[in-house]
Amino acid sequence: MKGRQPTVTILMADDDDDDSMLIREAIIVSKLPIDLHAVSNGEELMDYLCHRGQYADTSLAPRPGLILLDLNMPKKNGIEVLKEIKTDPELRPIPIIVLTTSTAEENIDHTYSLGANSYIVKPMTFSALVELMKTLGKYWFETVELPLAVAGGKNEQKPNQSSAN
Repeated sequence: MKGRQPTVTILMADDDDDDSMLIREAIIVSKLPIDLHAVSNGEELMDYLCHRGQYADTSLAPRPGLILLDLNMPKKNGIEVLKEIKTDPELRPIPIIVLTTSTAEENIDHTYSLGANSYIVKPMTFSALVELMKTLGKYWFETVELPLAVAGGKNEQKPNQSSAN
């Protein structure tokens, strides 16, 4: 953020309307320059990413810089979607953060083995969710270098970083 990108598109896949609303509110309270798009199941997530059906217009479904993925969704669950995204050469570079209520070790191990970039258990309080959104924003959009396709077509040099590395 810090002037690097005016707005970052995040795609959230979560079938719980209350969780989606809380995450949206946490982003607003965090004052993050994020354009949040939400889908409620795995099939809808893949339609969004592949610009099918109601998401055919790419101006209404911009490529996300990050995906927040719940595991327990109808139609196509988070594990199935993660596997599909990470085996598609066009979609693979998009970072995926699993954001779920599950603390099951097998889910954590399985999602990382499929290529998830992070696994986060949903916080229990709204203030903790706001802090999580601030941390995610700082880390993913100020600290790390993202692939060109995700970062909007260019990687910019950070302050105090020489180009002679």
